[in-house]
Amino acid sequence: MVKKIFTSFEEAVANIKDGMTIMVGGFGIVGIPENLIKSLCAANVKDLTIISNNCGIDDWGLGLLLKNKQIKRMISSYVGENKEFEKQVLSGELEVTLVPQGTLAEKIRAGGAGIPAFYTPAGVGTPIADGKETRTFAGREYLLEESLVADFSLVRAWKGDTHGNLIYRKTAQNFNPIMAAAGKCTIAEVEELVEVGELQADEIHTPSIYVQGMVEGKQEKRIERLTVRNE
Repeated sequence: MVKKIFTSFEEAVANIKDGMTIMVGGFGIVGIPENLIKSLCAANVKDLTIISNNCGIDDWGLGLLLKNKQIKRMISSYVGENKEFEKQVLSGELEVTLVPQGTLAEKIRAGGAGIPAFYTPAGVGTPIADGKETRTFAGREYLLEESLVADFSLVRAWKGDTHGNLIYRKTAQNFNPIMAAAGKCTIAEVEELVEVGELQADEIHTPSIYVQGMVEGKQEKRIERLTVRNE
């Protein structure tokens, strides 16, 4: 089945409304759907709950939404590269739920698999465990963690075909595949859109059943921290 192919990034995010929960793939500013994020910023939707490993940097990625005061709550594992994030948390403008990185990945994966909750040893004996059910297995204590799903998942892929099958390149596989499965509606930003049959079946990372729409476009691919050796 041919999936919806959007003609612009603005059209792709047009159904995202105030107060929705959005998953955004990538790690840092690598593998992020940067054009979808920029269009969401321009759409000026408010009170969003964003599920992402981190919140970008001050002037790029999810940092743009944060600067524009569009994010009400962040569910993430790392927030250390964004001064605006710190400012909004300290002022009470932004709600934050910090989750161990492995737990965050499993909460998303479980959500996509239809598993409502699971037990993990991560966070036992820390503030993360406050108010959560615990249980002992084989003499070790575990926390019950609920899975995560979203109204929309915005992911970034290297290639996609018109049926919605996706291939991610290198580190863009961080969070994108599991988020594609955990969104009620998944929109993929692809660098190259090809016809059905041009992708090798054993190379596909996200099957088309998880994807509702795609949009093709070029990316800037900024570097978060440029490190070079001295000559």
